[in-house]
This record gives sequence, C-alpha cells and structure tokens, in this order.
Amino acid sequence: MNLNEIGKKAKSASRELGVMGTNDKNRVLNACADAILDGASFILAENKKDVSLGRSKDMPEHMLDRLLLTESRLEDMALGLRQIASLPDPVGEVISMTKRPNGLQIGQKRVPMGVIGIIYEARPNVTTDAFGLCFKTGNAVILKGGSDAINSNIAIVNILKRAIASCDIAEDAVQLIEDTSHETATEFMRLNEYIDVLIPRGGAGLIQTVVKNSTVPVIETGVGNCHVFVDESADINMAVKIIENAKTQRMSVCNACESLVIHKNILNEALPPIAKMLAEHDVEMRCDEYSIPIVKAAVHDMDEAVYIGACEGDWGEEYLDAKISIKVVDDFDAAVEHINTYNTGHSETIVTRDYENAQKFLDRIDAAAVYVNASTRFTDGFEFGFGGEIGISTQKLHARGPMGLLALTSYKYIIYGDGQIRG
Repeated sequence: MNLNEIGKKAKSASRELGVMGTNDKNRVLNACADAILDGASFILAENKKDVSLGRSKDMPEHMLDRLLLTESRLEDMALGLRQIASLPDPVGEVISMTKRPNGLQIGQKRVPMGVIGIIYEARPNVTTDAFGLCFKTGNAVILKGGSDAINSNIAIVNILKRAIASCDIAEDAVQLIEDTSHETATEFMRLNEYIDVLIPRGGAGLIQTVVKNSTVPVIETGVGNCHVFVDESADINMAVKIIENAKTQRMSVCNACESLVIHKNILNEALPPIAKMLAEHDVEMRCDEYSIPIVKAAVHDMDEAVYIGACEGDWGEEYLDAKISIKVVDDFDAAVEHINTYNTGHSETIVTRDYENAQKFLDRIDAAAVYVNASTRFTDGFEFGFGGEIGISTQKLHARGPMGLLALTSYKYIIYGDGQIRG
C-alpha cells in the first residue's frame, strides 16, 4: 500500500474516531490490552528475530535493551493501554465560555488533532503507547518504526488491528508503514494532505532529520543530557541513591542521568561514595581536573580503572551508556550556569536540604522537568499518570515534557448566538 492510500484511510478513520464516545474508546483499548497479552508468544517470537538480527549487526547493548521485549514489558504495555482507558477523556471538554456584550457566547472546546504521524526508532513499546494515546484522543495514527524493530512492530500492529476490528471500529485507526527506507520516510514527512502533526521519537539524528525535512508541523521531542546537582547541603546518602537510580537503573533511556555536577564544599565527603557506587556498576566517569584525583583515590583498589579525564564534548553528551561526566562547581550560580549551558531541556534535579536553593533551582533551570531530591527517571508518561507517553517534548510551543492526552488535542471555538448579525 502506498503512502497516499495509507493517508486516505487514516483521514477517513479519523472522522469516525473524532465523534466516538468515551465508553467505546475504552472498550477498544481494553480489548487491545487483552490482545497484546493473548498474543504474547507470537510477539516475543517476532521480537526475537529483531534482537538476533541486531546482535548479528553488532548493535550496542543499550540499543538491544531498547529493542528487547519480555513478558514483563508486554505486561507493562498492556497496563499502559488500560491506564489510558481509565483516564478522563479530554475530547469535548469546554475549556472556556464567555458572553460578549452583543449576547454571543464564545467558548473553546477540545477536539482531536485528526491524523498523527509518529516516526521512531528501535523501541517497539512505543507502538502501543502511541496507538493508545492517539486513539483515546480521537486521532488516527500512522506509525513509521525503524528497520531494527520491523518484525516486532508488524506483529504488534496486526494484533491491535484485529482487536479494533473485533469491536466493530475502523481498524485503520492505526497503520504501520512497513517500508523502512529513507526515501519512504522523507515522503512520509511531506504528507501534508493527510497528516496534521508529525512527532519524531528517537535519537538526535532522527529528530533533526525530521525537523529539517518535514513540511508537516512537527512536535520536537528531545535527547536527554540530564544532570544531578549535588548541592553543598545535600544529604549524601540520598545523593548516592538518587544518582544510582538515575544513572544505572536503565542507562539506555533519555531520562537517565548523564552528568553529575557537585558543589566544591561537599566534594571530599560526597564524591568518594558516589564514585565507588558508580564503579561497582562499571560506569566510566569522565572527570574534570578537580574530581579526578578524588575518584582515583576512591576506586584505587578496584580491578579496573573506570575514570578518565573529561573533554569539552563530554559536558553536552547524551551517552545512553555506562558513562557519566563529573563537573565540580564553585557555587550554586555556577551550577545553574553549567546546567543551562549544556542541558538539552529535558530533566534536571538538585539534591539539597536548602529550601531557598531548591526554589531557585526550580525557577532558574530551563528544562521541561525540574526536580528537587528525586531521580530524573520519573520523567515518563506512565510515572506522571498519563498512561504512557507519545514522547517527551523539549520545545516550548503547545506541549512540553511527557506528552499525554492533552498534548494530542487541539481546540475549536464554539459560538452560540440568538440571531446576531454584525453591523
């Protein structure tokens, strides 16, 4: 099927979805959740093909982790669909209503976008997240996954389509572009006639390619160079636990910590236990001139050196791997300056017992999600109660941070009159 045919089918389905009641949406979403679990063995078998091929191509471990599906991850995917079903439906909400002097009542009402295009890389769990959020908001979705996950994505979408059809709803509510060529991707980015908004989800290269080549409006999701700032008043045990979670719980995701910033006044007390913890997780530390002797002393009795000197490129790097940069700063203002210079507008956290510094950090850090005394790993649609996410927006127009249901709606003006005419 060519892209124009896919676009026509999506546009037609979007008209049905746009007026669908909440109960019907929820019935379909729960049926799709059941279908994912019922089809688990088939999905896992197809995913195994993708993972095996990835290994044969020497795909990095962090990318294989993103590609891999397990029974637990399938259960999370199904749970995400159920959570979306349980959330309030934003479509049809009247946001505002005012009465003009001439008697006209003018309001704003939430409506679907229409047709949403998603371009993403080797993360097959995105397939169900994207479908679920788009469906609940009355949008048809066209998916363009990467070649690395093509077998997994075909299996998931076929299962979703069968579940949708079993509920007597247009199965073209979700469609997958199976041609993974760059030429087809470029054509997809220019399908203005049918697609209302395009959302890229993946690495910096993919996102910039879409931003530069798309003629369809783009919601830009961003890479994550996320920082943890250990302030001079920090609880050291808390700092170690937060950094351990933010860096090592899952290293291949955009909300993982990539950069550690530490106040010089707590350096000698806080850095040794942090360094030992990171070394135990085999995390390579890219250290500045002030931190490297302390790290060296802290891990000198371990089998291998896990530290090297940092270069300028390390401060802005999204590693998605067992690496972290370490920067020592003279004061709070220097920490804020460093973070705002090198961050990607994603997620930043401060570990502090100083209330004033906590509030200043919240006010002055320019990012979609700013934390006090918590791991950056919570920047996630599921954790925020959105039932998964369509992506994490690092731009400031329309949507910012984890994009749930509201981010996938627009609005139209509704006007009630009583025979008014304009003079």
